[in-house]
Amino acid sequence: METQRPRQSHKDLILWQKALDLAVAVHEVSSTFPRSEVFGLVSQIRRASVSVPSNIAEGSARRSTREFIAFLHSARGSMAEVETQLLLAQRVGYVSNESLTVLQVRLDEVGRIMNAVIKGLRRRLG
Repeated sequence: METQRPRQSHKDLILWQKALDLAVAVHEVSSTFPRSEVFGLVSQIRRASVSVPSNIAEGSARRSTREFIAFLHSARGSMAEVETQLLLAQRVGYVSNESLTVLQVRLDEVGRIMNAVIKGLRRRLG
């Protein structure tokens, strides 16, 4: 039987902090996109990037480990969206190779931490 997780604020989680930093960086780079993309790619990439720390926060507030893991999987899906949208933005000339590299490093770091957290939570389940 699954036990309840001890309460910890999402703000204390390194994963959430790094994901929030990633969302800020995506917002900054997308502010340079053409005005014609405000309701298209800018809106979409910002929503996806905000979804990552939001899902981490919501999952950490849930009572069960299984629920937290499910929200982390949603966050991981949003990260794949962000990466895809950044690659599209780079291909159409909205993001430089250098900016993409910097953002990819952030995505990779958040992904590695997230995978470690998921693995640790699964171990806790037995």
